[in-house]
Amino acid sequence: MSRPVHTPDQTTVVVGMSGGVDSSVAAQLLKEQGYNVIGLFMKNWDEDDGTEYCTAATDLLDADQVCHRLGIELHTANFASQYRDNVFREFLREYAAGRTPNPDVLCNREIKFKQFVDYAGTLGADYIATGHYVRGATLDDGRFVLKKGLDASKDQSYFLQAVPIAKLARCLFPLGEMKKTEVRRIAEQAGFNNHRKKDSTGICFIGERRFADFLARYLPTDPGPIKDPDGFTIGRHRGLAYYTLGQRQGLGIGGLHHRPEAPWFVCDKLTDSNTLVATQIPQHLEGCWLSVAELSWLVPKPQLPLVCAAKVRYRQADQPCTVQTRADGTLRVTFEIPQRAITPGQYVCFYDDDICLGGGVIQRAEQRLGFSTTMIDSLAA
Repeated sequence: MSRPVHTPDQTTVVVGMSGGVDSSVAAQLLKEQGYNVIGLFMKNWDEDDGTEYCTAATDLLDADQVCHRLGIELHTANFASQYRDNVFREFLREYAAGRTPNPDVLCNREIKFKQFVDYAGTLGADYIATGHYVRGATLDDGRFVLKKGLDASKDQSYFLQAVPIAKLARCLFPLGEMKKTEVRRIAEQAGFNNHRKKDSTGICFIGERRFADFLARYLPTDPGPIKDPDGFTIGRHRGLAYYTLGQRQGLGIGGLHHRPEAPWFVCDKLTDSNTLVATQIPQHLEGCWLSVAELSWLVPKPQLPLVCAAKVRYRQADQPCTVQTRADGTLRVTFEIPQRAITPGQYVCFYDDDICLGGGVIQRAEQRLGFSTTMIDSLAA
């Protein structure tokens, strides 16, 4: 499935049909351009817990309705076992270790651009296509690069940073130069029932759920103390896995005597003592560096140190930084200005203007608590 040099009417494109408006319009645009379009619906979560969160059946009906209107064939494939083995187990391992994973990045690498691409090949695909808001481009030297979507509010390059560039080069991204409002308008004019359907959120392929209740089905609760940066116990947590850095809601420690009426934020998780640390000082959440064990590059590995821009979370504005090798072989990313709540387990993604360079999993980040030895001992007690 190399990038074809022949005309669209000689090219078969398999579109990942999710039942959402984005993939629907992607299929429509490719059909209008003359490609031989085939739809493929992926089911990746078999567990039906009998709740309102199970949307796979509805999504399949929406995908089928769109394909029927477009006059294209819709195939279905079940990758639930691959999802559980390669995405969900890692998701649980990271939470159990006290980190906060990003399953969407892993899901794209392991399912959407691996299992899906391989299956599309059995359908005779020259290309695959998705509804991601990114752009693919071929540079003057013939290299394929991944670029941000033109709609900055919808750009999804952050989520594709771990997909091998060879896989991305086999994909079309019809929505990369469009805004969401235009996509919905096209869907409505085409008569798609899903033109007002909300964007999917929540856990990749599992959907929106009461997260703590869902996680509790797979990880045991392990209550412990919540302490402030001075080591005073100010509450109890249900388990470190249920909290993330910067979290404000659900801590249950408001209204303490002799405390200012200011919000509390999670600022650290001490796994050795099963302690959650919370602060009322926003600067305690800031740090200027993070470390990464290894990076997935979407461009030829650059010479380090590298001056570029980075995001430590989706939809964050690009932040100037320097990437350099540390003495232990890991990589250190140093930011020009402090970053809020850099979270181990999440991904850092690098950019050169609008070209996505790649990224990696955050291992450690600077803490600005300024703990003394006495404070550390009291927190661990």
